[in-house]
Amino acid sequence: MTAAPLHVRKMLRNYGKQIGIARRIARHRLATLGVPEGEEAARAARRRVLVEQVAREIVENLLAAESENEVVGEIRLRLREELGVDVEVFYPPDELGMKVFVSEEGMMREARNEEAQAIMSRLWEIALETVNDTML
Repeated sequence: MTAAPLHVRKMLRNYGKQIGIARRIARHRLATLGVPEGEEAARAARRRVLVEQVAREIVENLLAAESENEVVGEIRLRLREELGVDVEVFYPPDELGMKVFVSEEGMMREARNEEAQAIMSRLWEIALETVNDTML
């Protein structure tokens, strides 16, 4: 048994209309009921991961490279305001880890152990906050 092309086209047109109506109903349901909790949580998790990736890139690469990026400048300014001193971070050529230097009274000194950890921790928090605020 074969179907006439006219009947096949008519059937496909009806299916297309049904799909269009179903999409409109779904959009209307989302608009009136809001986003389901599962989707909202998934979006928040994806955003958090993306914010962390961007913040890590800023902290590990752009801050150490003396970037002129606006976000990097804002992070540096907030860190300076909170700590009351200028902080410089960079990778020494002969080492793998990042070094933190603090400028006090015109002299640069290396931050050690707890001080360096506290500065890096606060730097990370500021970077996360700044990136989260600037992302759409």
